[in-house]
Amino acid sequence: MTKQNIGSLLMISLHGYVAGSPELGKPDTGGQVVFVLELAKRFARLGYRVDVMTRQFEDQPAEDIINENLRVVRVPFAGKEFVRKEDMHDWYGDFVTNALAMIRAKNLHYDVINSHYWDAGVSGQKIAEELQIPHIHTPHSLGWWKEHDMTGAGDEEMAGYRFEERIQREFVLYRNCDHVISTTEQQTDLIVEHYQLPKEHITMIPPGIDEGRFMPATPGKVEDARARHDMKDTDIYVVGRAAENKGYDLIIEALPKILELQPDARLVLAAGANSESDIALLNQWKQTAADMGVGDRISWRGYVEDEDLADLYRAPGIFALPSRYEPFGMTAVEAMACGTPTVVTVHGGLFEQIEFGKHALIADPKRPEEFATMVNMPMQYPWIRETLAVEGARFARRVFGWTGIARRTLQVFEHFKGRYDDLQTEDMLLG
Repeated sequence: MTKQNIGSLLMISLHGYVAGSPELGKPDTGGQVVFVLELAKRFARLGYRVDVMTRQFEDQPAEDIINENLRVVRVPFAGKEFVRKEDMHDWYGDFVTNALAMIRAKNLHYDVINSHYWDAGVSGQKIAEELQIPHIHTPHSLGWWKEHDMTGAGDEEMAGYRFEERIQREFVLYRNCDHVISTTEQQTDLIVEHYQLPKEHITMIPPGIDEGRFMPATPGKVEDARARHDMKDTDIYVVGRAAENKGYDLIIEALPKILELQPDARLVLAAGANSESDIALLNQWKQTAADMGVGDRISWRGYVEDEDLADLYRAPGIFALPSRYEPFGMTAVEAMACGTPTVVTVHGGLFEQIEFGKHALIADPKRPEEFATMVNMPMQYPWIRETLAVEGARFARRVFGWTGIARRTLQVFEHFKGRYDDLQTEDMLLG
């Protein structure tokens, strides 16, 4: 591809701390941020110019130059303080206005917009309409699914999510954008059923992993990782943000049964907590553990440094994903790629792509005995552990490597690229 033919892409991801080296574990900064940046890096490697547009707040610079083809561009709106994604509903118009002003002032040109999550989707649709270019949207999660999964939560907690407004905006967004990229078959089915979008308007492309980083290690390196991070082969590792949907309380409730089956087991729980509400959740989980008499069988870890991620996946005996709700489950794929036997939740999309007993084990974390039994299996039977370690890593790396995911995504972009060229030409002639 010659330089003058390089396509130019605008990726929009508004919430959280988006940066060339994101501070993972901070509020609203986890799997989606990794997803967007890794995909952007592969687009850049494949010859596309990419701007990742996000919100500027606190003391963040206006842009980060990552390489010749990739930068993070920040647009200020909603003040200087961090704002949760659930609280940004009323600010999207300001983002659209400021983003368009910047694009026009700098004479920027994009062939396609790819937005991530509904906040960026609603904004990205307005920008695409103004610029008359295609807009491809990736939902990551669905308002209907999250509201349905939170049935039984208190009125005050539910009100903070403004589900009625979110679902209505998603409904209109999916019809107005040029195409939707879902990340699981289950998500596709939910969009078809509950948002009544024709299935031909959706392409399913799963998230990817950095196959050059998340890989199995030699036994010696695994032992070194265990010594460095105080872990052993009877440890069950869980990692993620402090959030209700992650199901940390569910695996704590399963721990007595796990200990009955494996007396040497220990839960290593790395739940990043940054806000007062996060800390309150952690304290609640610690109280649950104490009430169940298993507080001394849990190692509470905080944020995981980015350079330690792969070794921490390799060090335990088991990786568990006990989420109540998990659109995909990036951490489980990364753990599998590192050769660690993994148990995933049935409440998400990843389990549909896995061959049970070969790639990973699957269980319902809302059924503590069932989840405990699956966690125990690889620790009790070496042949199961060895099968999951080898086949799980092979499956994760072949199916979810980022370069392959990027190529599949670009095929969708290229299909719509140039759709509005006639309109742009007409505007120039009329102008």
